[in-house]
Amino acid sequence: MFVILGIGNPGKKYDGTRHNIGFIAMDYMSAKYGIKINKIKHKSLIGEGNIAGEKVLLVKPQTFVNLSGEALREICSYYKVPAENVIVIHDDVSLPCGRLRIRKKGSDGGHNGIKSIIYQLASDEFTRIKIGVGAPPENYDLPDWVLGRFSKEEVSHLSKLVDCVVEEVVPEIIRSGAESAMNNYNGKVF
Repeated sequence: MFVILGIGNPGKKYDGTRHNIGFIAMDYMSAKYGIKINKIKHKSLIGEGNIAGEKVLLVKPQTFVNLSGEALREICSYYKVPAENVIVIHDDVSLPCGRLRIRKKGSDGGHNGIKSIIYQLASDEFTRIKIGVGAPPENYDLPDWVLGRFSKEEVSHLSKLVDCVVEEVVPEIIRSGAESAMNNYNGKVF
């Protein structure tokens, strides 16, 4: 079994924000694979289904970004899923908007949601799919930037990127592992 978690903040107020690109990807995945994310369990909205011949849990934590690890720890413990079978999709301000980077393990890179997950799982060995949302302009507050909405131009790039993540990257990670997906997609620009 794989747990695929999109990082984001719950509530209409945060719909379409940079920090919620993980939730946006989960919604695309839900539609693509017919997996309804509608069960409330373990501080999350969860959907169960299959992708690439494997059982998956699609997860949208309802804990807010900075506490994403609390929800994931409960899920991994309950379903007995090792960190190696976790795929986390999240925003990354260090990548230009529309750029994709996959990592098999590593540091939190300054992302509080990833920091929470590493702390709660006591492991950094989970796959991350980082979606570039660009750095804030000079003299722009980082929290305001990540809680801001995308421009029409950004939406165009990100729509193609999220399609690729849902239709190609996630199935490849499940079938062939993160390294295969890293070789084929890292640095790709949309």
